[in-house]
Amino acid sequence: MLVLGIESTAHTFGVGITDGKSILANEKDTYKPKRGGIIPREAAEHHYKLAPEIINSALSKAGIKLKDIDIFAFSQGPGIYAPLKVSFQIAKFLSKKYNKKVIGVNHCIAHLEIARKETGFEDPVMLYVSGGNTQIITFADGYYRVFGETQDIGVGNLLDKFGRDMSISFPAGPEIEKYALKGKKYIPLPYSIKGMDVSLSGIQTFISKIKDKYSIEDLSFSLQETVFSMLVEASERALAYTEKESFVITGGVAANKRLNEMGKIMSESRGAKFKSIPMEYAGDNGAMIAYTAYLMRDEPDRDYLPKPIFRTDSVKINYR
Repeated sequence: MLVLGIESTAHTFGVGITDGKSILANEKDTYKPKRGGIIPREAAEHHYKLAPEIINSALSKAGIKLKDIDIFAFSQGPGIYAPLKVSFQIAKFLSKKYNKKVIGVNHCIAHLEIARKETGFEDPVMLYVSGGNTQIITFADGYYRVFGETQDIGVGNLLDKFGRDMSISFPAGPEIEKYALKGKKYIPLPYSIKGMDVSLSGIQTFISKIKDKYSIEDLSFSLQETVFSMLVEASERALAYTEKESFVITGGVAANKRLNEMGKIMSESRGAKFKSIPMEYAGDNGAMIAYTAYLMRDEPDRDYLPKPIFRTDSVKINYR
């Protein structure tokens, strides 16, 4: 069985193809605004424009044709509505044209499933960190349960807001990571964690008031150390509570080496296993949509629609 998955929840348009065992293709292109954050209309236009090229590139890499696909899948949400519609409309069109099944995939769960596949961990605690989402999740009784999450903005959005204040181009995360490596002084920042939930917006407000007093290197270093410590602390509590034996970080911010280093140190101190997700699958991608749809292949046919708000813990997991 071949599944083609399309990702378009935000800035990335991606197409992945899988047979359930291997990822046969994972092609993508990212919209980058000239300044500021994502402009939904521009992101959607980027996705529509690049769609034929990315789809053809994925098919060519997999060595197959559209008529060979058994299921067309799309990122159903959560996400920004204008970009979300792109994958929905393309998948619906192709499914009707070739009379094949269509499946809508929860974007967050797709990040979790590709992490399970690539690490080989069957039942880990997972720290899911991206632009709009920051959640500590594990599986229990048929659902992915959120043990802790951000109470305001996602860690990726925090990094991008900091980047805009410091005139760093979008996406800011990779550049902040480079600056942080050169930082030598730790600047105390608000450490806001309550139980297993974190609050991140106050950190950026605080930084905006002191940014002219310190170097961008020291601010980047301090930002990463503070925020990542909060996330790893909350994740350790989830590991302790659930008594699970493995820990994974997934989502776009999972590409950060320092975050993975801190996650590994924490895991090893608890006797838990840790693996980093491959960089190719850390950010948004079509492969994770295709693979999760493969897992959902026995779901009954239904009319899937884009869902800008779509909780990770609202989806009944029937394939586990």
